[in-house]
Amino acid sequence: NACCPRMSIVGGRQEPAELVYGRRMSETLTRMIAEPTECLCIAARGQHIERWLLPRDSYPPGRVGYLKWRKDQRAFQASRLGEIMESAGYEGGAVARVGFLIRKESMKTDAEVQTFEDVICVMFFEHYLRDFANRLEEEMLASILVKTWNRMSELGHRHALMLDLPPVVTRLLERELGALSSAA
Repeated sequence: NACCPRMSIVGGRQEPAELVYGRRMSETLTRMIAEPTECLCIAARGQHIERWLLPRDSYPPGRVGYLKWRKDQRAFQASRLGEIMESAGYEGGAVARVGFLIRKESMKTDAEVQTFEDVICVMFFEHYLRDFANRLEEEMLASILVKTWNRMSELGHRHALMLDLPPVVTRLLERELGALSSAA
C-alpha cells in the first residue's frame, strides 16, 4: 500500500493513506486481541490492499453503487492477498481463511470474522469518525453510528467506549441506542 496515491497526514507528515490504514488496523488488532491468529493479522493488515485500483467513483452513485463497490473491493482484496500469500508459500487453507475473513463471511456466527469486524469498527471510531462527525449532518451521522454499533460485538463496544469520542458521537450513541448508559 506504499503506492497509494491518496495521502494522509500523520504526525505532520504525508503518508500513503492505505498504508496508514493498514498500520492502524494492525495496531488496533494487537490492542484488542492478546494473541490474534496469523490469518487475522494478515486480513487486518491487508483489508484495503490496493484499494485505489477500484475507485468508488467508477461505480454508480447512491447506496446500490456503494454496496456493489464494497463487495467488489472485498473480492479483489481477498484475491490479491491470496496471490501474495501463495507466492510467500502459504497453504490453501490459510489463503482461504484470509479470504473468508476479508469477505466477512458468517460475521455473526464466526468469532474470528466478528473480531475482524470489531477491529474495523473500533479503528474507524478512533481514526476516522471525527472527520465524519465534522462533515455530515447529524441525522446521517446518527445513522452511520447505529449501523456501525450494531455490527459490533460486546468486545467492540467495550473498546469503542474506551476511546476519546467526540461529544456529538457520545450524545448520538446515547440518544439512538442508549449505548453508553447500558455499557456503564
